[in-house]
Amino acid sequence: MSGRFIRVGETARARVELTIDGVTVDALAGDTLLTAMLCSVRQVRQSEFGDEKRAGFCLMGACQDCWVWTADGGRLRACTTVVEPGMRVVTTQPEAQWANLAS
Repeated sequence: MSGRFIRVGETARARVELTIDGVTVDALAGDTLLTAMLCSVRQVRQSEFGDEKRAGFCLMGACQDCWVWTADGGRLRACTTVVEPGMRVVTTQPEAQWANLAS
């Protein structure tokens, strides 16, 4: 994966391995999930209202732009969540499947 951000400093911290949408990526200890994601992928998630790609907006936990989910469905703000070893994150809301109301 190629990220949107390129890390230029603080590269000596311990590596932390996590999974984003089934792909294993490396982060550094102390990174927020948003930093880890943008160093590894091009966007954080897709908007639920259209085809737009989202990459975080306020970077301080005030907006709704960086919501991602744990593999078991828990919701996280990527900008305020510190990475943990073995973390499994998905960028598509697990319950985002609309019911088929056609009979």
